[in-house]
Amino acid sequence: MTAALAAKKRGLNVVVIEKSRYFGGSTARSGGAIWVPNNSVILGAGVPDSAEQAATYLSNVVGPEIPKDRQQAFLEHGPKMIDFIMDNTPLRFQFLENYSDYYPHFPGGLDIGRSIEAIQVDANLLGAEKERLNPPYMPMPPGIVMYSADYKWVNLAGVNVKGLATGIKCMLAGLRAMALRQNPQTMGAGLAVGLRLGLMDAKIPVWHNTPLLDLVQDGDAISGVVVEMHGVRTTIRAKKGVVIGSGGFEQNAEMRNKYQQQPINTKWTVGSKDNTGDGIWASEKVGAALDLMDDSWWGPTVPVPGQPYFCLSERALPGGLFVNKHGKRFVNEAGPYCEVVHVMYEQDKSDDGSEIPTWMIVDQRFRNRYLFKDVPGRFPIPKFWYESGVVKKAKTLHELAKDINVPADALQATVTRFNGQAKKGVDEDFGRGNNMYDRFYTDPAVKPNPCLAPLEQGPFYAFKIAPGDLGTKGGIVTDARARALRSDGTVIKGLWAAGNASAAVMGNSYAGAGSTIGPAMTFGYIAANDLADL
Repeated sequence: MTAALAAKKRGLNVVVIEKSRYFGGSTARSGGAIWVPNNSVILGAGVPDSAEQAATYLSNVVGPEIPKDRQQAFLEHGPKMIDFIMDNTPLRFQFLENYSDYYPHFPGGLDIGRSIEAIQVDANLLGAEKERLNPPYMPMPPGIVMYSADYKWVNLAGVNVKGLATGIKCMLAGLRAMALRQNPQTMGAGLAVGLRLGLMDAKIPVWHNTPLLDLVQDGDAISGVVVEMHGVRTTIRAKKGVVIGSGGFEQNAEMRNKYQQQPINTKWTVGSKDNTGDGIWASEKVGAALDLMDDSWWGPTVPVPGQPYFCLSERALPGGLFVNKHGKRFVNEAGPYCEVVHVMYEQDKSDDGSEIPTWMIVDQRFRNRYLFKDVPGRFPIPKFWYESGVVKKAKTLHELAKDINVPADALQATVTRFNGQAKKGVDEDFGRGNNMYDRFYTDPAVKPNPCLAPLEQGPFYAFKIAPGDLGTKGGIVTDARARALRSDGTVIKGLWAAGNASAAVMGNSYAGAGSTIGPAMTFGYIAANDLADL
């Protein structure tokens, strides 16, 4: 949508081809954060960022594998893209204050973060098109208007005054919207609605239920697409070229099995169900090189049948830990979610399948205090979670160990050691709570380390943790102008790519909240302007 809007504003004739009956893709299902350093929103909020500081940080995060000119293109054009969106859509953004960069201790990292999110948008402005908004992967409770910035505190509503106040604020905002007969959308849905309104205002058509079948090639240049429209194979010619923004291949079992490490499962992703790699394989067919195909935007995920839960906040809260099948801790549970799964896979290679699945162990005090997914503290966990085997419950750790098939003595020793460290407030094994990212989703009432509390009050619970993801991050290799490249580095004329259909500028890492959406929008913007300059 960003690419289409930018191209239209440059005077081009544009159409958006959408495979799904919905618009918004995985973005509409997500928290909707946008990571774009040094943009006008964060600078206006007083964030002490600069182009030099951002370049230092990004370089340290992604490493030498990502070409410097691609990194620089993102950093240079990202702030321009944010201003362009605010100038050409109803979208306005706010700073996600204190949502730290994921590696704030790296040179150039910021403890207060660089992420922004869309301010509430009224979906009723879309008219009938609002029914085409892709549903969120975890629906918002009715009558609530909540931002990503609120999510942390709402999680603590049962034990924290600010959490309770935030929950009340979200309910009052919902009541106000109802009184005004609005359909308020925030997070990823708000971003998607705002962009779609921009397309409507610019009179850019969006053709739904129109899957890509092939790319049209004239000589060595791409000159259009072949799609299925109303059941008929149809060719659409493009005078200037094609921008691929079709998302990843997380829902394509064949591609995941081909490119990614086992175990892998399409049932563990929260990516949009239509993301089956169509743009990637169509581009590969015309000679595009692919990279990062073995990687994803990973995160520890509770594999609830039919509704996998990307475990964002719970793993950082005090009173829980991860263990492998040997009953031992192996990672900083509160660290960047992508990194946690990387460790799961790395250790799985070197051992005998010990990290997958992993189990998150918590005690009754944890369950009494904190929200887990959409289950409030003290409320019973749904019965079908137990029936599916993703949750186990036992009076003692020894009984729990038997239920999850780990050595009881090892689990007891792990919890005993963890409890001692929690009471001292220092995780000597993995450094949990040593930086501001670790501490973002924690409980400030817990001292001396808000990430750490002992597991002492039975019964005890074990949640199965699988290597889930927000989507895949491998795809078409592109240059700093978002042009698709062949394996020899030459440009495929007429073909550009952005988002999860392209190999991520983040490489194998993850700089901060919104490192998927920020670069996707930026390189869509770059692609459109490069195309228009032809």
